[in-house]
Amino acid sequence: MTFGPDLFRPEAIDPDTARLNEAMIALMTPLPDWWNISAAVAREGRRLGRGPFPAPVLSPRARTIVIEGRDGVAIPLRVIAPRDPPRGVYLHIHGGGWVLGSAEMQDGMLERIADNTGQVVVSVEYRLAPEHPYPAGPDDCESAAAWLVANMAREFGCDALTTGGESAGGHLAAVTVLRMRDRYGYAGFRGANLVYGAFDLAMTPSQRAFGNTRLVLRTIDIQQFAAAFLPDVADRRVPDISPLYADLKGLCPALFSVGTKDALLDDSLFMYGRWVAAGNEAELAVYPGGAHGFTLFPNGLADKASERMDGFLRGVLG
Repeated sequence: MTFGPDLFRPEAIDPDTARLNEAMIALMTPLPDWWNISAAVAREGRRLGRGPFPAPVLSPRARTIVIEGRDGVAIPLRVIAPRDPPRGVYLHIHGGGWVLGSAEMQDGMLERIADNTGQVVVSVEYRLAPEHPYPAGPDDCESAAAWLVANMAREFGCDALTTGGESAGGHLAAVTVLRMRDRYGYAGFRGANLVYGAFDLAMTPSQRAFGNTRLVLRTIDIQQFAAAFLPDVADRRVPDISPLYADLKGLCPALFSVGTKDALLDDSLFMYGRWVAAGNEAELAVYPGGAHGFTLFPNGLADKASERMDGFLRGVLG
């Protein structure tokens, strides 16, 4: 479907997507907020499948290696290799509002990416807020990227590097691409798969206007996640925090994916526009009715998005 007003009209939403959204609202409305029960309790609930996300099924193909990050911090990397000889490495960064989530909680998705794109998938177990606020998480992702640039040929037998992530992971992937360019002079990423990322932590209009409908991510959720991640930051428009405000020249091709029922809709629309205006190749995929996180649930819209993302990653590898 071509980008235009028809994407955003109610009749563009297929019945299965509408039913999924209604089910998500019904499931999430009675759940306690993580900031009331503590981040630790909320994380454990996710591991047990209490809430909208099913309990993780760990892959027998996954292994963990540990690298040394800034100031000697140990950073676990979860590695899932493709079944065939790898064509590259995909640096994956998980979502969860910089507070929740884990590198080992989406093995099924990582296996799909590995097998469909021919890449070794390396997911970063970065430190989480509020225990470890900014810049701990971005520092760990930067360290992982720098380690891969230096070691992936020896460790995995290939030297093509892509990156991506969902939600906060999309934000951290964009920050990592920028840090690698600015701090290491590295412009070798083949592509960035940025899935409903948060790119303006000062809040876009869609973030502010979304309100309290509990369709996965509300305005108050965004505010609470950002407060945990940035407790002592006065200016949230600093490019290292909000990459929408960065100099975006000289970056890799990117695919921005987002649903029309996502509070972070503007983030992808705006970032896509700035990415292209800076002279970079980019694609924008907008999915009618897609809520925040829609790619993480079994549904037809997720299948379409996954097929396009896998195709994008294959394409940038050549």
